[in-house]
Amino acid sequence: MAAGGAPDGAPPDLGRYVVARPIYNEVNFQEENERKLVVPKTLRERVQKSCSCSRKKAIQITKTLFPILEWLPKYRVKEWLLSDVISGVSTGLVATLQGLAYALLVGVPIGYGLYSAFFPILTYFFLGTSRHISVGPFPVVSLMVGSVVLSMAPDENFRVVSSNLTGLNKTFIDTESRDAQRVLISSTVTFLVGIIQLVFGVFQIGFIVRYLADPLVGGFTTAAAFQVFVSQLKIVLNVPTANYNGVLSIIYTLIEIFQNIGMTNIADLIAGLLTIFICMVVKEINDRFRHKIPVPIPIEVIVTIIATGISYGADLEKKYNAGIVKSIPSGFLPPAPPDVSMFGDMIASAFSIAIVAYAIAVSVGKVYATKYDYAIDGNQEFIAFGISNLFSGAFSCFAATTALSRTAVQESTGGKTQIAGIISAAIVLIAIVALGKLLEPLQKSVLAAVVIANLKGMFMQIFDVPRLWRQSKADAMIWVFTCIASIILGLDLGLLAGLVFALLTVVLRVQFPSWGSLGSIPGTDLYKSIKEYKNVLEPEGVKILRFSSPIFYANIDGLRSSLKSTVGFDAMRVYNKRLKALRKIQKLIKKGKLKATKNGIISDSGTTNEAFEPDEDPEDPTDFDIPTKEVEIQVDWNSELPVKVNVPKVPLHSLIFDFGAVSFLDVVAVRVIKTILKEFERIDVKVYIASHLDHIIKTLEHCAFFDDNIKKEMFFLTVHDAVLHIQNQIMHRDIQDPIFEKAMRRLAS
Repeated sequence: MAAGGAPDGAPPDLGRYVVARPIYNEVNFQEENERKLVVPKTLRERVQKSCSCSRKKAIQITKTLFPILEWLPKYRVKEWLLSDVISGVSTGLVATLQGLAYALLVGVPIGYGLYSAFFPILTYFFLGTSRHISVGPFPVVSLMVGSVVLSMAPDENFRVVSSNLTGLNKTFIDTESRDAQRVLISSTVTFLVGIIQLVFGVFQIGFIVRYLADPLVGGFTTAAAFQVFVSQLKIVLNVPTANYNGVLSIIYTLIEIFQNIGMTNIADLIAGLLTIFICMVVKEINDRFRHKIPVPIPIEVIVTIIATGISYGADLEKKYNAGIVKSIPSGFLPPAPPDVSMFGDMIASAFSIAIVAYAIAVSVGKVYATKYDYAIDGNQEFIAFGISNLFSGAFSCFAATTALSRTAVQESTGGKTQIAGIISAAIVLIAIVALGKLLEPLQKSVLAAVVIANLKGMFMQIFDVPRLWRQSKADAMIWVFTCIASIILGLDLGLLAGLVFALLTVVLRVQFPSWGSLGSIPGTDLYKSIKEYKNVLEPEGVKILRFSSPIFYANIDGLRSSLKSTVGFDAMRVYNKRLKALRKIQKLIKKGKLKATKNGIISDSGTTNEAFEPDEDPEDPTDFDIPTKEVEIQVDWNSELPVKVNVPKVPLHSLIFDFGAVSFLDVVAVRVIKTILKEFERIDVKVYIASHLDHIIKTLEHCAFFDDNIKKEMFFLTVHDAVLHIQNQIMHRDIQDPIFEKAMRRLAS
């Protein structure tokens, strides 16, 4: 056969193809095409292979656990070092300010934010597989840690009553004890997050993050941005509010902010608004002219330095009662163990934080890995962040991931590897050791404004909703539901609710899948929906049903209803009606009113046909088991019957199931499909299954699907194979014979 159907010697027509092959059902295809013999390995063999060790395997495992051994020997010092130094210095300045700012979200003293911007980088440098992400605090994760801290150490737990010389009692908050307890809680939850992430990495459960779909993450982070905004709004205004946590906490916080709006500190408000405005304008300039500006303007650093100088020079704390940082400890605290007794109270929240922190880091890392053509190992990232959080938790840090804005700075300023990350850690180290005291006059409202200015990217995700609605209404609903749930219920419960809702949409789409009746495009082997295409033709007497979903217990009723809609009748009802009609015909034959011949049923002339009586019990199968004697009757069920029974017409002789989109069957589906086949066989409709996957046959074999009546010959490789087989069967049928049914029954003796 010439390619494309062209004559021998002529150039082939590559725009068309012609195939000549036999009609294949499952049996004759297997006879012509031998399967490969796959011998599954025993458990002992698999264990031996996984536990075996060689020099090559040991080196490979070591490089997997310590990715630095893979990229550091290939480091191009002359080409990359200067870029990494510039990037590291720029990123370190931003990380210093963001560490201070995000500590406000956690509810711990601001200095601990510097520790959280320093320690995680040290371990990720050796263990991480991303070369571009900047490891450290992130507002969403910081807020989630803060919700745990505030719920377990609210201000009410640290109220102290003191008596003065006048005998009056005065209540105040023991801030020193409160801050110490909150630092312990934040470091403990960080330690627990590290344990969870490390366990997930060791057992290779990185796939779990796949259930956090992009619409879910988008809705969640947007809600988190709103939560962050509200939490920082009270700091910008410097109004007193209680620390709410849990369901509707954001509503209560907003109500109290507006109730106390008259107590706004004007100096803090002006400083905050100016910081937000300047930061957002300069960030927009950085984005628009990033190709012309060699290094992004570090506006947060510039604004902080200016604001600190103004606050110190104008003495804003004493003159205007502005809220300032006051105290940033120099140097490091000694490592401290976590409070294991708290694990039970924070395990659920720690699990959410571990997943969200990992998801954010990996999603950002994959963006840059794709851009620079290298791979991210999801399980190794779990291990890297797990060990980083374990290490950081011992030094009073809060949970680390990556910040989108900080990573963008590291990449856009020329960062090539995690050398830039370690240099940024050195900049933070300088701030911890030497520069902390210089930032003590800084207003907290400026830090809060820096946080708010960095939320722009997350708020802009709202504009994804119209696009999602056009592309997939289900994904848009996931986004909106997760966002609203996270705002109302809080981030932990909101994430859980969003995840459950997302899984529910998947279940519903599988439970109520698309289906359709197919017809052939003339002159081709293509079969398309008869509702969607004009020129498709249904083969005469044949119905083709495509069911686009796995078939299992939850959607098996959907298969039955779609089948009934496709063929236009209920096979069981047709069978029951035919039995009833046969019973009446048998009675008339017994009375001599009708005669059964080889050509059909003949009514005696001049006799009254007593069988013409109202069909009052159309669905009464209770008397079908009456003992009968054997009698052979031939009936054309599509012609007028000699008895008055409303037997539905069956305008088809063959039914084809297109199983091309059926990825699996469960035992319930196998049992029901077998029942469907028997129901149609009893009313003389042949059933075929086409385009099935190979493992479907194995499933059917394991479930004892095949018997003397249901054989593998009814399974065809394609729908067209099944249609051609049916047409061949019709051609070889004796066209003189009418459509008869032979039913064997015994009449009552």
